Amino acid sequence: MKDKLQKEFLSLQIQMKRNMMYKMAKRNGFTHPDVIACSQDLDKLLNRYQKIA
Repeated sequence: MKDKLQKEFLSLQIQMKRNMMYKMAKRNGFTHPDVIACSQDLDKLLNRYQKIA
């Protein structure tokens, strides 16, 4: 049960972070430092999700 809730919460965080990154990339370009930082944060969330799955 705990893992299921964690996965749902992480999934929501991943969706939000991905949307944020796309909007930032549209505005600033994919190589902007803020977009790269957001991408790295997204990678960390995805890695955490993968460990649970």
